[in-house]
Amino acid sequence: MRAVVVERYGPPTVARVAEVADPVARPGEVVVRVASAAVTSGDARMRSGRFPRGFALPARLAIGLRGPRRRVLGMALSGTVASVGEGVPALAVGDEVAGMASGRPGAHGELVAVRADRLVPKPAGVSHDAAAAVLFGGCTAMHFLLDVAHLRAGQSVLLVGGSGAVGSSAVQVARLAGARVTGVTSGRNAELVRRLGAEVVIDYTTTPVDRIAERFDVVVDTVGALSTPAGRGLLADGGSLLLVLATLGQTITARGQVTAGVATAKPEHASRLLGLVASGELDPVVQESLPMAEIARAYEIADSGRKVGNVVIRP
Repeated sequence: MRAVVVERYGPPTVARVAEVADPVARPGEVVVRVASAAVTSGDARMRSGRFPRGFALPARLAIGLRGPRRRVLGMALSGTVASVGEGVPALAVGDEVAGMASGRPGAHGELVAVRADRLVPKPAGVSHDAAAAVLFGGCTAMHFLLDVAHLRAGQSVLLVGGSGAVGSSAVQVARLAGARVTGVTSGRNAELVRRLGAEVVIDYTTTPVDRIAERFDVVVDTVGALSTPAGRGLLADGGSLLLVLATLGQTITARGQVTAGVATAKPEHASRLLGLVASGELDPVVQESLPMAEIARAYEIADSGRKVGNVVIRP
């Protein structure tokens, strides 16, 4: 099969399309013929070898010193079941599915082997692009806002970084939960963040986050803009500070009101997200949909710091 291969850490041009062996479904797995796969900030970090401060050495020890051991990256995907391993009664060849290949990437190829329990049915009314796009940011947003902060109707949320994959989903997840959302973004993305559900939008180029006078029940930093003390200073009594992109120091010291760390991609969250997309209640925000041959362009967008929503490739 054809796949995007990354053999060493580096700029977007290190990712190249090559022929690799077809994956085989082990017990409990299925092989999916990928229709669309997201190119996420997580994929970009694994390709570049650049990680949040303090994580460089442990991350490279875990995934590879000079390049990723798993040469084909990609976690969020949508496609059609091509073959089924032993012990998978719930799925059949031809089923349309979507999910996160967490812990075992490989979605940036024509075929990928995925644990069956990581996949959910793709609604017929949702495109493969939309399904692949919504999963990474959407599952992250649901983990932090719903599972960690237990967000409730009427609470106030400050969302720092409201236009990226996680931010654009978090604005909508918070709105659907009945929260009052204040989004922090650049002026050029203000209208998008407002359309997605933010009642107030703050342009960080004119109003630094640490000068915001209001205090919030939940503060979410999706871009690593806040120090822990600055984030605590924005909290109302009993509030929660959620550091989605945290340094090693922030992660180690997070306790009490502060949560940092890796989000858990739950299949039930994926199913809910796809249902919301199908009903028109949630916009997956796809900035670009590119053929696999343009993977370098996809990574350039992901690396730019100006990605709006999501970028997907089509193997």
